[in-house]
Formats: sequence, C-alpha cells, structure tokens
Amino acid sequence: MRIMRLLRTMLFTPGNNMRMIYKAGTLGADAVILDLEDAVPIAEKETARIFVKDSIEQVAVGGAQVFVRTNAFTTGLAEEDLNWTVQAGLDGIVLPKAESKEDVLETEKLLSALEKERELEPGSLVIVPILETARGVMNAYEIVTASQRVAAIAFGAVDFTRDMGIHLSREGTELFYARSHIAVTARAAGVQAIDTPWIDVADQEGLVRDSEQGRQLGFRGKLLIHPSQIEPVNKVFSPSEGEVEYARRVVDAFSEAEAKGVGAISLDGKMIDRPNFRQAQDLIALAEAIARRE
Repeated sequence: MRIMRLLRTMLFTPGNNMRMIYKAGTLGADAVILDLEDAVPIAEKETARIFVKDSIEQVAVGGAQVFVRTNAFTTGLAEEDLNWTVQAGLDGIVLPKAESKEDVLETEKLLSALEKERELEPGSLVIVPILETARGVMNAYEIVTASQRVAAIAFGAVDFTRDMGIHLSREGTELFYARSHIAVTARAAGVQAIDTPWIDVADQEGLVRDSEQGRQLGFRGKLLIHPSQIEPVNKVFSPSEGEVEYARRVVDAFSEAEAKGVGAISLDGKMIDRPNFRQAQDLIALAEAIARRE
C-alpha cells in the first residue's frame, strides 16, 4: 500500500551551491530535490555529493520532503551518488531518464542494501522516476509498477523533445500525448503524476496556464526550477475552499444515504454515486494534508 505524499511542488536545487541548498527548505515547496545531475557540471560532481550529504538534515528542518536526483545509471555515477547521500532525513531518490523497469529495480536493490547497512527503516526511501525519452514514456507502466517504492512518476519535457527531434513550444501541443499517457498511467498504478517544469521563469502567466492544464490532465504536482514558481503552483494544485466545502457535503450526504441502503443520491441537481464519493474523500484528504503542511 503506497502512502500518498504531498507533492504539489518539487523544487530543483543545484547540489553544488550550498547557499541555495540551505535556503531551499524554507521557501514553502512541498519537496526539495537536491540535484546531482543536470544542474551540476562534471568537474563539480564530487563537491556536490559532499554538499548534499552534509545538508540533507538541515533542509528537512524547514518541513519540506528531501529528495536527491542522482545521475542516470548510463553515466556510471549513480551508484556513487547513492552511496554518498542515502542517510537519515532523506525521503527518496529522483531517478532521471528512466527507460525501463530495470532502472527502478537496480535503484531499489542499491537502496535496500544501503538501508540495511545504515540501519534505516527497510523500504522507507521512495523512488520518483522521471520519464524523459520516447522509450521512457512508452514504458511508463512497467516503470511505475516495477517497485512499491515508486511514489510518483514525473515528466521531463526538455529532454523528451530533444529525443523526439522537435522543438519545445510555449503552447506545448507536442507534449499532449506524452503528458496524457503519463497521467493516465500513474492513475492506473495508484501513484501521482508530476508534471514537467515550466522553463520561462519570467512568464508567471504561462506558468499558471501550463499548471492548470496539467491539473486538468490529471497531474498532482509540478517540477520547479525557481523559487518564484512555488506559490502559484501550490495554489493551482490546491483545492479551493468551495471545492472542499462541496466535497464534505458529498461525503456527508452519501454516507447518510449508504447507511440507509441507497447507492446513489442527488445533490444540488447532480447525481452522486460511489466514485463521486471516493473522489470527494480524496480531495478532503488532500486539503487536510495541505493544512498540516501549512
């Protein structure tokens, strides 16, 4: 049974910048991703590992969940990334360029060994694969179901469009299939889908529009590349007071009807059945998780 984590906003933070690392946990993102991959030049990979290792507990103090994005297994750096960073205070690993279940299973094997060696709770560290290639998108279901450690799957549009040989547009029409496929696959597997970053940091309107589209497709959160993106994205992926109030009415009315042996009811002129009831319960649980976070 997977525990649904609050992952509306997952902020990438360069692992080689200690000032940014220490600030990241105080900014209000649900999760901070200490990055050892794209944000770190080859010459600074070893320095970044040291910085990340020394700062995980400090970042966690701010209340954010703490993840580390390792390098991809194809680089030969991932195992050493894990060896340096798996410790108390770490919530999970973000696995870039995942293309098959073998990538997840290899990560799981290494995490299990390190948890045992370092006396961490077995299975406590989760995995969030990022799908960034055509092969990764097509293999989404085998990736997300490869391990119970997989808490969410994320989409990386920049590398995906490079792999496809196309340009990333502001409208994002070229991403519609991949985003839809990933969101549906995540739902089928019972995990969250986390949407691709919005690259133009100065365009807040575009960020909100893109986030709203992602939510409508079924994503539950978004990868972020700048602190200024946290507040608007948190807002998009949070239910409004009106939505929560209506969900509570649905739960109360349906529970009362079910106790009387009634399987469907009408509320405000709309039919309410068990799927609507479960959806309302999920929304209330999300609202309660947000309240605890805030």
